[in-house]
Order: sequence, then C-alpha cells, then structure tokens
Amino acid sequence: MKNERKGVMNFKGLDITIVGNDMALGDKAPEFTVQNNEFQLYEGLKETNGKVRIIASIPSLETGVCDRETRRFNMEATNLNEEIIVMVISMDLPYTQKRWCGAAGMERVITLSDHMFGDFGEKYGCLIKEARVLRRAAFVIDRMDNIVYTEYMAEMGLEPTYEDIINAAKAAL
Repeated sequence: MKNERKGVMNFKGLDITIVGNDMALGDKAPEFTVQNNEFQLYEGLKETNGKVRIIASIPSLETGVCDRETRRFNMEATNLNEEIIVMVISMDLPYTQKRWCGAAGMERVITLSDHMFGDFGEKYGCLIKEARVLRRAAFVIDRMDNIVYTEYMAEMGLEPTYEDIINAAKAAL
C-alpha cells in the first residue's frame, strides 16, 4: 500500500496529499523508471551508474519557476565535471520535454518524464496525488547510490539552494 501523507505542504491554499516517503541523507537511492524524450524507458540509476547525480523534481517545464530552475541547472552543469549528471524529472509528456529542450537549448540537463508510472514521484516522496504532478525537490546521489543531499521545497514557487546542491555534487566526486 502506498504511503499517503497530508500536512506536508500546501498547493494553491489546499492541504495536499503527498504519495511516498521523503528521502533522507544516507538513504540508499531507489531505482526508478521514467521515460526519456523519445518515450523509451529509462532506469535513472542504471543509466547513470558510476556517476554523481543531481536530480531536480519539478511540477512542469512550462511554468516560470521550473523553466528558470532547469535553465539554471543547465548553466551550472556546463561548469561541472562530466562525471556529474543532472536530471530534471517532471510529469510533462516526453514530446513536451523534447520541444521545450529544443527551444531552450538544453545541452547538459537530461529531462525525464514520470507521467506513465509515477515511479520516481512515489519512491522519492514527490508525487502530489490531487494534481498528479511532482513537488519541487532536489537530490544528490553519489556513485554508490547513496543520497548525500536532499531538499524538499515547502511551497511550489520556491527554488532549491543551487550552491548547496552543486557543492554536495562536487564533494561526492
């Protein structure tokens, strides 16, 4: 049975239901299956095995805050070691992500869709049941699949602490 929690955050003034448990420092990162921009299944940890991963969970690329956040991660990634992978996961359909990436000139960020299964959202405590979108969160996972940084935003419009995320990823190398 899925763990459903209330009282975690508000969305548009309503107490919403979060599906799944929050991840904590030191937790083993669970494998998750999403889709890439070509609608192919993508196992997030397996596909990036041996790398340090920054994962940003966002509601939708087509909102102002998510657009800004993804562009910022792409900019930051250009200055990072190639051993650090940045994934941005939303419920947007893969062709929407592909179109957005093309228009935005994304080169270092991998956009992935959780729309089919909600697997990432549930396993990482990011799935908002009522709206079926992901809540904003950020994670850094080391080469051994351990969570070394986690940040859940209390409100949808808040951005993560980019400097702390980048520093955690660099330290995990």
